[in-house]
Amino acid sequence: MTPLSVSESLPEDFSRALLVGRVWCDGTHPGPALVTLRGGQVIDITEHGPTMADLLERDDLLDIVANAEGPSLGSLETLLANSQATPARAPFLLAPSDVQAIKACGVTFAVSLLERVIEEQAGGDPARATSLRDELQSLIGTDLSRIAPGSEEAMSLKKALQARGGWSQYMEVGIGPDAEVFTKGQPLSSVGFGTHVGLHPASQWNNPEPEIVLAVTSRGDVKGATLGNDVNLRDVEGRSALLLGKAKDNNASCSLGPFIRLFDEHFDLDDVRRCQVSLRIEGDDDGFLLQGESDMREISRDPLDLVHQTIGDHHQYPDGFMLFLGTMFSPIQDRDGEGQGFTHHMGDRVTIATPALGALVNPVGRSDQLPPWTYGIRDLMTYLARR
Repeated sequence: MTPLSVSESLPEDFSRALLVGRVWCDGTHPGPALVTLRGGQVIDITEHGPTMADLLERDDLLDIVANAEGPSLGSLETLLANSQATPARAPFLLAPSDVQAIKACGVTFAVSLLERVIEEQAGGDPARATSLRDELQSLIGTDLSRIAPGSEEAMSLKKALQARGGWSQYMEVGIGPDAEVFTKGQPLSSVGFGTHVGLHPASQWNNPEPEIVLAVTSRGDVKGATLGNDVNLRDVEGRSALLLGKAKDNNASCSLGPFIRLFDEHFDLDDVRRCQVSLRIEGDDDGFLLQGESDMREISRDPLDLVHQTIGDHHQYPDGFMLFLGTMFSPIQDRDGEGQGFTHHMGDRVTIATPALGALVNPVGRSDQLPPWTYGIRDLMTYLARR
């Protein structure tokens, strides 16, 4: 498949966008560098970090990124090409977060809420999904996207569904007062632009989850946004919600990138609220093609509400966190037979894009066959001490 170009990978107004990321570099002491883009060059700004978490905490963040001097690591074209090679060649893009916690919100869109209930009632069997979808839509009998979570209308619907045997733990977090916020992955475990994402070998029903991801400091301040793929195992979580950890957190099961776009006079949280996120899945072995879009204006909880439900007096994040805002995508297009719905094939290419943030592209592999995650916080601290 043809690699994404610079214009396809970056924000449509990238010439004025303040972008920060992380790049793996070879050398005497191989390791990650913090970078920004300037004049088509990738500029190393690690001396102003030294971690992405440190950089985002700076009060002079925008000035540093706009004006900091640093050595060039090469052209942006070379970096993107290296990142999409198999295997990747240094320098190549890493996930743009490092020691931050990786948190994610679930069932924040009505469509994904319905699909989570279907997974639960299907017990992880994709063949039952179509009939259950019709039954549930008939039972609910309302447009869930119009119901404010925690509202009087939501509580009335809860009582009605409980009386009819149609209530679900997913309905509770979908329209109840408390959002679902879970740990998607460990610090430094996410993969970046161009790298394979991984599926647990036990899964036979799975999908990508394209999302916008906020970069949040230890004080709860949102400093920017990027794109993410919250890779999901529908059959595993469908068997039991208590298997969420197995469904969500595996080798290479989280991708972020290509860069964090910082909030400034040209891009802010209101732009995030207006984003349309596209998904494109291209099959390598069968020519399959799936395309769709989601509109952030259909989210049931405001992004700041999700931030405040994650951090506060009840929970602190001294290194900050990356927060997946949820997806409305649960692909249901039949792929391997009528009524079977969608599931990944090895070699699929997933592209998640929105004009304000660019595009995140990842091929799909098996978690147990991809390079293991070996570079942890101790390695990072050793590298920074030597640097």
